[in-house]
Amino acid sequence: MEEFDLIIVGSGAGLNLVDAAVKSGMKVALAENGDMGGTCLNRGCIPSKMWIYPADVIRQIEEGARIGIEAKIEKADFEVVRERTWDTVLKERENIAEAVKEDPRVTSIRDTVSFVGERTLKASDRTIHAPRIVLAGGARSAVPDVPGIDEVEYQTSETIFDIAELPKSMIIMGGGFKGCEFGHFFSAFGTDVTILQRPARLLPNEELEISSAVTRKLGQHVAVRTAHDVLEIRKTDGGVQVISRDRTTGKEVSNEAEMLMVATGMKSNADWLDPAAAGVELDERGYVVVNEHLETTAPGIWALGDITGRHMFRHTANYESQVVWYNMSSNDKAFVDEHAIPHAVYTYPTVGSVGMSEEGAKRGNLKYLVGYNFYSNAAKGTAMANDHGVVKVLVEAGTRRILGAHIAGPEADLLVQQIVYLMNAGDESYLPMARSQVIHPSLSEVVAGAFAHLAEPGAHHHH
Repeated sequence: MEEFDLIIVGSGAGLNLVDAAVKSGMKVALAENGDMGGTCLNRGCIPSKMWIYPADVIRQIEEGARIGIEAKIEKADFEVVRERTWDTVLKERENIAEAVKEDPRVTSIRDTVSFVGERTLKASDRTIHAPRIVLAGGARSAVPDVPGIDEVEYQTSETIFDIAELPKSMIIMGGGFKGCEFGHFFSAFGTDVTILQRPARLLPNEELEISSAVTRKLGQHVAVRTAHDVLEIRKTDGGVQVISRDRTTGKEVSNEAEMLMVATGMKSNADWLDPAAAGVELDERGYVVVNEHLETTAPGIWALGDITGRHMFRHTANYESQVVWYNMSSNDKAFVDEHAIPHAVYTYPTVGSVGMSEEGAKRGNLKYLVGYNFYSNAAKGTAMANDHGVVKVLVEAGTRRILGAHIAGPEADLLVQQIVYLMNAGDESYLPMARSQVIHPSLSEVVAGAFAHLAEPGAHHHH
């Protein structure tokens, strides 16, 4: 049995803890059964944005036609995109592996570990124990149990970045953020893309107005089929055939393509860890249960990031790693603050969102006001000939506390961030924005304008 001060499972946001722990003189073990850097670096945020930014450029060039700029794309070179992506990912991956190897205070275990008792884990050939353990082992693509899926080749977000060339046609199962991001990329690069989505709309976790904007714009380039239940998948000479039932019409539909991508959801990696052996409880979906201090049900064991199934964003996992470190190394306990967790979906258009949905405000029985604004109402939006951008904000009536904000349109990720800062300031009201001069003509006016249009829910005249 090898003894450590701290064991960390997972080299994504778990690395933040390795860093803090060795600085404070701890002897650390880091277990990682995949590539160093976790999902974000290897099969998530980093490679997907290296792919998607060029797709944004392509769509921007095309949009030029609306303002009198006729341009032709000579070539969209996937090989260049691929090389840039892998240069970035591999360089960073090697840096991490190198730093871990060179640090004598870190023992790197490149293997799957599982619990064999209280605070005790086993890798293939060694048993390790520590008074403190952090589970940051992430999640992986869940493949739905559809007849025939095992008979065909398919891609997931774990494998898609390895493809050597673009398919001519592609079916994406799933219209959540992954389906919408990859649908945007492949369609911009000339692939004929169909998204088959079981829920009745794309991005079902976003506000209806946001979903609609994405469906309208992405739908100009991708065949979007929502409310479709996939019945069967068959191998064909040229690739795959997917039979689905359209719940709206009740009819069976067949789609054929060279490539199939499965992006229907995630599953926790907790099942690899045999958590029951250590008294670590899982919820009904298989994610690690944590309390408001990110403690699991087993004393001395914390969990953070995707393995908890709460908020699957790297920036949230990074924040959670700070909370865990504080709770592990000080006498009082920090609470995890989830009131203003922002995220973006890098599809066409970009989506930026923070805080509550309107549904959430209703569920919490809050008295709230809603404000809408459209890019086309602002001079800069007009200059851009933008016909789809929308901002929706939710504010608590009386206190003026910002509850949430939801944006679809160019730079939505930057625009929503302005609101995130306000939600973390003082009384969380929008008044600092109302009192501020807003650069004219800028897209920031669209955001400020949404707060200027607050009204009772239902009082609005939609575009």
